[in-house]
Amino acid sequence: MRRDRVAFFDLDGTLTDPKPGICGCVQYALRELGLPAPSQDALEWVIGPPMIESMRVLVGPDRADEGLRLYRRRYGEIGLFENRVYDGMLELLQRLTQDGWRLYVATSKARPYAIRIVEHFDLAPFFAETFGSGLDGSLQHKDALLAHALAETGVDPRMATMIGDRKFDVLGAKANGMRTLGVAWGYGSRAELEDAGAAAIVETPADVPGALEAALS
Repeated sequence: MRRDRVAFFDLDGTLTDPKPGICGCVQYALRELGLPAPSQDALEWVIGPPMIESMRVLVGPDRADEGLRLYRRRYGEIGLFENRVYDGMLELLQRLTQDGWRLYVATSKARPYAIRIVEHFDLAPFFAETFGSGLDGSLQHKDALLAHALAETGVDPRMATMIGDRKFDVLGAKANGMRTLGVAWGYGSRAELEDAGAAAIVETPADVPGALEAALS
């Protein structure tokens, strides 16, 4: 396994499509607070950033902690499994593993939830470790999360690529001196990824191996 074949994958919007679970749990929290709940399509913007920040926008700073508690009440039991692995993802992970890549998950989602999702959808065998935020809000921003992951793994950031669908993935990776690869099948637009400075953007999981090889050269 070559030292430069290291990739960190975002989870929501990159490995799996979490929309029904995340947006459904946001709707639940809003209704429990006596507030109107927008449609799931109108809530897609909450997929990616830390949920507490989205709650501050949705319900205001004073009720954000309660909104997050209600969100987690449903998400921890039901919502995290209202989710699906993107088509072609298992084949991609198998290919990268066969090609000698060392893979990690790096998500702003709380780590206990991320581990359960990765295990539930049989993705765990492909990843050396799953990194996520703390339930206390620690490591919820991608720059801090990736700095932690790099320190824990001993990976040279210049030898690693962050793969994700939102600007947070790209900006967090760039802050740590990592290569970046944006994916177009998630919840960030191509314009968002380009504006953040993604080195390349791929349309399908099948395009990832070629893009990673190009980045190495």
